Amino acid sequence: MLPNHFVRSQTGRIASVLFAALLIAGCPGQAPQQPSPDVQGQAGASSYYYLQQMEQSRDNNKAGWQLLAIRALIQEGKLSQATEQFNALPAQLAQPQQREQQLLKAEIAAANNDSNGTTAALQWLDVSALSADQQARYYQVQINAHQGQPSADLLRAYIAQEPQLKGDEHQKNIDQTWVALTQMSAQAASSVLINANENVLAGWMDLLTTNQNNRESSDLLKAALSDWQTRYPRHPAAQTLPTPLASGQTALPVAGGGIGSSIALLLPLNGQAQVFANAIQQGFNAAKSGQASMAYSAPADTASAATDNETVTSISAPYATPASVSQAPEAASGVSVKVYDTTSQPVANLVAQAQKDGASLIVGPLLKNDVEQLTSQQTTMNILALNQPEHVQNTPNMCFFALSPEDEARDAAQFIHHQGKQQPLLLVPRGALGDRVINAFAQAWQSQGGNTLLQQRFGNTAELKQAINSGAGLSLNGQPVNVMSSVAQPGTTIGGLTIPAQIEPTVSTSGNVDAVYILATPDELALIKPMIDMHTTSQSRTALYASSRSFQAGLGPDFRLEMEGLQFSEIPLLAGSNPALMQQVASQFKNDYSLVRLYAMGMDAWALANHFADL
Repeated sequence: MLPNHFVRSQTGRIASVLFAALLIAGCPGQAPQQPSPDVQGQAGASSYYYLQQMEQSRDNNKAGWQLLAIRALIQEGKLSQATEQFNALPAQLAQPQQREQQLLKAEIAAANNDSNGTTAALQWLDVSALSADQQARYYQVQINAHQGQPSADLLRAYIAQEPQLKGDEHQKNIDQTWVALTQMSAQAASSVLINANENVLAGWMDLLTTNQNNRESSDLLKAALSDWQTRYPRHPAAQTLPTPLASGQTALPVAGGGIGSSIALLLPLNGQAQVFANAIQQGFNAAKSGQASMAYSAPADTASAATDNETVTSISAPYATPASVSQAPEAASGVSVKVYDTTSQPVANLVAQAQKDGASLIVGPLLKNDVEQLTSQQTTMNILALNQPEHVQNTPNMCFFALSPEDEARDAAQFIHHQGKQQPLLLVPRGALGDRVINAFAQAWQSQGGNTLLQQRFGNTAELKQAINSGAGLSLNGQPVNVMSSVAQPGTTIGGLTIPAQIEPTVSTSGNVDAVYILATPDELALIKPMIDMHTTSQSRTALYASSRSFQAGLGPDFRLEMEGLQFSEIPLLAGSNPALMQQVASQFKNDYSLVRLYAMGMDAWALANHFADL
């Protein structure tokens, strides 16, 4: 038999457990509750988490979780899902939720590059009713709505956002304000009207003047910055200077404006495109350091430099820019250039890093897919892309610089029209390249008021050789060009039977064609030109023009003699504007003129960067 005290102890324990269980069962309201969503605070979790919380909620919290999920989806770049959830929000929302809904509407519009929708959504918001976190987002949307165009409104948006930020985000705001300020033209900066209560804006404008007046001497600038900090002790930038100023990088004077303290050069430093990037980088650095102009000699007059039997001249192509035709040597620039490898990480990350590093201008990227990605990003940085997307949009802070056959064709159309030609013939290869060039030329020709435009296609070199061996010349006739239908139209299929599209009849143009624009390789041109000569006489010779695709410097006197009367489109460096530099660069690249062109492109990119404000 067990002792009595032991039995009582067991009974006491059982009673205590039962009592606790009864307490828990009798107080269901004290069970753990789901946290309430704070739509006015930060959204640090993933969209998956917020959507899960939304699905599990069966009360008023559901709309709050849905609003947080929409914000997270926007941050994750899932705009279609964010829009879907936004459209599914309930009609009845509490006042704080309505303000968040309106702010999300503005953020979605900004993410879709809808500046009008962004502005309209922001107009319905009372900034004073927003939380500090919401105010920071409000001003960020306002900054994005300006699409990176430096202005007083953009400066005011940065200034209003600054008090809501801390840590790295605060320094980023200071740096971006300085970039926006230094990118303003002199006229825009001088026309900024400062209200009596805008002490911070007044301080920023004074800091810009301080930098401009003392940037040629680091010692003078350091003393001037110290004096500025004394005069504006409570200014946000007085506590932490913009990174370029704090690191001693000053905005050096540049003719034409456009470059601030430093340039970020975005190029593919690995992979198949590395060889092209290296050529561009060498040309860019040579122009920056002044080495490109050290070998300078007076540009040769291509017409007078030709032999008596030659009239080979050069059309100024759209990418013939000041770097290649400068009339005097340029001094080396002190602007710093940092190269970023676009094969190492996404372009958006590189742009963010360049901005953090204090860059005021981005040159690049080079590859088309990287340019496509960049156009979808929103940044205040000025960008000179070294390629162009399929569909170019009007973006104030972005310019596209590319060795494009379409741009060359447009420039040729203007040149030929200015020479008084009335009925040109486009002689191009079959395929997509020919289609693109015809469309570009035709659009430019029509914009000049030109009338009839004809096209004629040719095949590969084997077909051309067969034609010339048979003694067949090349008659200058073709089909009329329709801008909207210059690409071959597919046939119509009815009941399984395909009926070919109707082909417009060939128009006889004997004696009417007064100009021919040829898109061909040097080998193709060496066959095409003699066949044209077979059908023309010296008295009725038609003006002939060829794109840079046909020209390679150093082809020799025999080729030049064969090309009698032909005018080439070429960049000035290869056309003979700087023979000494041309010889040096050609030797450097072992006469690979595709790389020489990219070297010249790098030179011209430096010149365009110096004049970015004028583009």
